[in-house]
Amino acid sequence: MDKLYDLIIIGSGPAGLAAGIYAERARLDSIVIEKEYVSGGQVVNTYEVDNYPGLPGINGFDMGMKFREHADNLGVNFITDRAERVESYEENGKKRNRVVCENETYTAKTVIIATGAVHRKLGVPGEEELAGMGVSYCATCDGAFFRNKDVAVVGGGDVALEDAIFLARACRKVYLIHRRDELRGAKSLQEKLMSLENVEILWDTVVTEIKGQGQVSAAVLQNKKTGQTGELELQGVFIAVGITPSSQIFEGLVEMEHGYIRADETGTTSVPGIFAAGDVRTKALRQIVTAVSDGANAVASAERYLTGQG
Repeated sequence: MDKLYDLIIIGSGPAGLAAGIYAERARLDSIVIEKEYVSGGQVVNTYEVDNYPGLPGINGFDMGMKFREHADNLGVNFITDRAERVESYEENGKKRNRVVCENETYTAKTVIIATGAVHRKLGVPGEEELAGMGVSYCATCDGAFFRNKDVAVVGGGDVALEDAIFLARACRKVYLIHRRDELRGAKSLQEKLMSLENVEILWDTVVTEIKGQGQVSAAVLQNKKTGQTGELELQGVFIAVGITPSSQIFEGLVEMEHGYIRADETGTTSVPGIFAAGDVRTKALRQIVTAVSDGANAVASAERYLTGQG
């Protein structure tokens, strides 16, 4: 008979690592399944994190390692494998969850999905090479590093507009680069953006290349209507063209909303015994600090569920 765990945590970003820590402290018989050989999720690719309380200016990779070290010191059990699907079923009148992975299958009374989300990329030369060196996907995370500098925000939705407004408070100049001739964001955000003197909107424009040697220095732009190209000197490029939740393998298992698993701050999903934490769930703010909070809340919910199950 396969071992029956109290809890399986899928994912080892900040939400999954926090869940692992809280599960171990709660003395739950649990495992964390991670597909990568390095824990930390998106944070390990972040050059610097300056908004996590108590760790100002920490390197993103170091932060991920600190989270993992904390979990290791407590004895959290990690398994490197790739989850392919989760099956929820009943056995002798009790709910069970089977996590089918690439190499093995694991069974538990409860599951926390903490698979995160990935930022959509522009897919242009220089983007990957300069990520964390002027190319950013999070204005609220990295905006403080660009005080009195010239930056661009790429996108036209709510997030792009919010990022441009946020950056305009500290940056010398903010260019909003949008591929269409009208914005998709809320009218109230558009009005606020238009009122800012240091913001300029570049309509019908796309970024074709990001340039720089160790740091962003310029973006190559093309006007979609005229075909005209040119370079814009910049120190930062903030890409806000959306994020994609890593939830595909859970389709049909739990209720979703635009690809995000529908769950509140308790992490409770539409399926009893299955919880969601971090960027993969429906939420207003996707930050390291809120992912960690989600991990703790999801474990507390799992504990309550297990107590009720007897």
